[in-house]
Amino acid sequence: MLIIDNETVARLLRMEDCIRVQEAAFRQLPEGGAIHRPRIDMYFPAEREDGYFRWGSMEGANDGYFAIRMKSDIVTWPKTPDGGWTEDKYSVRPGTYCGLIYLISTRNAEPLAFINDGVLQHMRVGGGAGIGVKYLAREDSHEVGMLGSGGMARTFLEAFACVRPIRRCKVYSPTAANRELFAEEMAQRLGIEVIAVDSAREAVRGVDIVSSATDSMQPVYDADWLEPGQHVTNLGRREMPEEAIGRFDVVVRQGTAGLQMKQSARFQAERGMSPAAYLGGTEAQLQRIPAPNPKPGFGGDTPEFNDRGAGGGKPDFADLVTGKCAGRTSREQITFYRNVGNQGLQFSSVGGWVYQEAMRLGLGRTIPTEWFLQDIRD
Repeated sequence: MLIIDNETVARLLRMEDCIRVQEAAFRQLPEGGAIHRPRIDMYFPAEREDGYFRWGSMEGANDGYFAIRMKSDIVTWPKTPDGGWTEDKYSVRPGTYCGLIYLISTRNAEPLAFINDGVLQHMRVGGGAGIGVKYLAREDSHEVGMLGSGGMARTFLEAFACVRPIRRCKVYSPTAANRELFAEEMAQRLGIEVIAVDSAREAVRGVDIVSSATDSMQPVYDADWLEPGQHVTNLGRREMPEEAIGRFDVVVRQGTAGLQMKQSARFQAERGMSPAAYLGGTEAQLQRIPAPNPKPGFGGDTPEFNDRGAGGGKPDFADLVTGKCAGRTSREQITFYRNVGNQGLQFSSVGGWVYQEAMRLGLGRTIPTEWFLQDIRD
């Protein structure tokens, strides 16, 4: 059995492969060649009075591999004097995190690897957004408007450049030093022009692809900024304006994000940033966790866009690649790819590829498989 750390993942995983293996796995869903379970979170009161413990997991299986991605965080939702509202997280102390992928063989149930999820997480999300661009953005898309300048924004732009001839990116995030560093790093990495701009409005104006990759708990742009012909993708639900749904001509989901379960005081959809959340704690303690967005559209449990109710008829990636839905049919359409829903399958497909490469090259730290086996039947 292997332990594969982030440094090894970064050495093994290229964005081209990340996109390719995800796409291949998604294509197998209709016929049962792949399966996944959407993300579910569990909340329980933490030691700090302004935060909560959150456990999240998601699962998937394809091509001989099963993966469960598990992560534990202390989450807070700080607000800034200038009106900003974000989600922050850590494990043990600020700046450290705990996320693991447990990879298992579906052929004989053998434990294969524990993989740190940091690099792979960024890559699989960026790769998922790249798939949306590949199928829905105009083929001559050259310019990206990026809102956000963190790790996810970096992999988003890298993925876009894999599937479209990107020449220029305008990036905005609230901290000038962060967006300027992003511009410098990504211009050097991708060999394109990357410009740090002073407003979200300027980042979105006149571009072919609008991408938000932030931890914001509220919209980071206005719906009326969107222009004909643009393709839109996102990281989180709350960073998008609810009114944007009225601007989209084509909407495609990556996969099924939610669960068809009756909601209650202890199980809620869209609580905090969780697609589905089990909630522990007293009524007073639960007030720390941001409530579901009550507005129609992307946020709350509404038929307009919800995967669990009447709105579950939105086409997904499988519908797109099999021709059940048309995708973009004109240059003027505004298209949107909801980059969420197949998380568990992303980890089995990309995690399986990383494991294969590690075995081929003799990388990773080997530990005895016997440590994880027992002779007591459960």
